[in-house]
Amino acid sequence: MTKLHYHLLDVFTDQKFGGNQLAVFLDGHEVPENLMQTIARELNLSETVFVLPPEDKANHFKLRIFTPAQEVPIAGHPTVGTTYLLFHENKIQVGNSRLEEGVGVIPVHIDENGVVKMTQPLPQFGPVYDDRNAIAEMLSINESGLHPDYPVEFVSAGVPFMYIVVKDLATLQQVRLRQDTWEKVLRDKHVFVFTTETVQPTSTVHARMFAPALGIPEDPATGAACGPLGGYLVKYGIVKTENARKIICEQGFEMGRPSLIQIEVEVEKGNISGVRIGGKSVYVGAGVIHL
Repeated sequence: MTKLHYHLLDVFTDQKFGGNQLAVFLDGHEVPENLMQTIARELNLSETVFVLPPEDKANHFKLRIFTPAQEVPIAGHPTVGTTYLLFHENKIQVGNSRLEEGVGVIPVHIDENGVVKMTQPLPQFGPVYDDRNAIAEMLSINESGLHPDYPVEFVSAGVPFMYIVVKDLATLQQVRLRQDTWEKVLRDKHVFVFTTETVQPTSTVHARMFAPALGIPEDPATGAACGPLGGYLVKYGIVKTENARKIICEQGFEMGRPSLIQIEVEVEKGNISGVRIGGKSVYVGAGVIHL
């Protein structure tokens, strides 16, 4: 009988049982490739990571990342959490590392306090979605709850999300994603809804993310969406350029898993030139799957 060992972490939190759960198989090369998706579905967390040797020796590791429904080319909390685990297990040191993911090489940095920062691809904007009545119906809110000043727009740093700004926290807490309308409006796209009214005074935005196509009804922390979120906030003047390196997204509060994601956006001559997201992780435990 083959035993496959995995680690459990909570990511984008400094408290156990908060943040976003993550399973990591450090010996991913021992896992049969045809069982990776099956194992991720069995564990049924937002993401499961299999760590492999890098294809290029200039890099440190290769990550394959699976939701319960499919493999994804990039993801934030798996990258941040796996980096923390590699440090925790003495496989990398404080400083910079390079991880291979589906979108290419992802630079990461971990400091002496265990805070990981991940450099993401620059956000790609568009298209804008104009049927705001359909959006409100999909979210089970009144159209008046959508913020009138900001577009409903797709933005991607490898995984596309639809960004929707609502007026206030009460409206965001009322959101219930209608599966039937989502299938008509988006089919396989993911929904990121946020407001500038926050629970914690130090946060910049309060957010929720829904990804039925990935097998994730709602996600407590979505790093892959937060890089593009930072770009959206800067592009539309919600966050001023001088504050673009101090953005904090709070997420998961409605799920009982509070998460805090740090976002840094660099702007040069009016253009976004760099995006990083990061945060803390907590080691929770370990397990074994028997094949």
